[in-house]
Amino acid sequence: MTQDPRALLRHLYDVAVARALPDRVLAQHLPPPPKGRTLVLGAGKAGGAMARALEAAWPREARLSGLVITRYGHNPPGYAPERLEVVEAAHPVPDEAGRLAAERMLAMTAGLTADDLVICLISGGGSALLSLPAPGLTLEDKQAINRALLKSGAAIGEMNCVRKHLSAIKGGRLAAACAPAQVLTLLISDVPGDDPAVIASGPTVADASSCTDALAICRRYGIELPPAALAGLESGAFETPKPGDPRLAGQRLVMLATPQQSLEAAAAAARALGIEAHILSDEMEGESREVGKVQAALARAVARRDAPFSKPCVILSGGETTVTVKAKGGRGGRATEFLLGAAIALQGEPGVHLLAADTDGIDGIEDNAGAIVTPTTLARAAALGLNAQRELDANNAYGFFAPLGDLVSPGPTFTNVNDFRALLIL
Repeated sequence: MTQDPRALLRHLYDVAVARALPDRVLAQHLPPPPKGRTLVLGAGKAGGAMARALEAAWPREARLSGLVITRYGHNPPGYAPERLEVVEAAHPVPDEAGRLAAERMLAMTAGLTADDLVICLISGGGSALLSLPAPGLTLEDKQAINRALLKSGAAIGEMNCVRKHLSAIKGGRLAAACAPAQVLTLLISDVPGDDPAVIASGPTVADASSCTDALAICRRYGIELPPAALAGLESGAFETPKPGDPRLAGQRLVMLATPQQSLEAAAAAARALGIEAHILSDEMEGESREVGKVQAALARAVARRDAPFSKPCVILSGGETTVTVKAKGGRGGRATEFLLGAAIALQGEPGVHLLAADTDGIDGIEDNAGAIVTPTTLARAAALGLNAQRELDANNAYGFFAPLGDLVSPGPTFTNVNDFRALLIL
């Protein structure tokens, strides 16, 4: 193989992202127009791109209206909605723009009939973007709880269990409000296991979890709840629509893109270049730096002993790891923290190169998607006076990789199938 390792890793990331772009995967799943009207509702980092793909494919003569919420800066350049409205709001901590849009969205469901069709466009990030507090809660309450959850190290399923029980629109409530209309939900998955009830906190999916579960999660991670939230969870007043709820009967769910599909696309691209590819899992969770250490050990075994895989090869994985924030002032998300943990464990292992990046183009709240680790990373950092362990302890992985010029910064990709990690062993 003569291709530069950095270029190869970036190529695999680009292929994985391309597999999940709405323009490529949405149109073939659209039904014919209904007898009544078609209402489009949606939220997520891919929301703008999904709206664009739907609007382009929907017959010009057919009635179409609706509202979709996406993250600031994530509406595709050049897309000027004609029949739909796209609103931008904050992520990962919700803001007033998201609250107002969610309130309007719920109001749009009034007067729907059995002849009408609601197409819901749901993708990762929708939970924060679609923020309508449960009765008695304020946006400030939701913001404080969300910040605490993000710093706690809770898994995405746990966070979304809490979010849906403190919401007036998530956890199946949006679909319930659409009854008796037909509901088609088109999803792009960003969660381990592709559970539609977890993606964006499942606004159109019956919720099998309970208020008791949400309360237990808050207590497990020491999340302080305002009195109204505590009362609603303890009494069961904030319970969500459950499986079997007649208001949700007959709706359809279609998964447009998943992390596994993107990993398979990247693996095929590697093999086309003569590099054997192995997919570990699309469901990896855990503390980012610890997952980094584990994958570093695997890469080292391949580099030194050709086991359990023979080199040259690339090892791919997805999922959603977490970062427990223990220091103030640091910068970086789960991709760069994974890489810094791996770099320290590898100690410059010859022939091992890593890329980790979020497929939405944004690592946490930063301006990068991730970064790259090479055999010279630690040596180059030391020459600049950077101590890898000190930066990791400070949760400052961004501050470590930025001076090295090793950040991966594609900008918003207009989709989201979660983490992408590639270990190249030569």
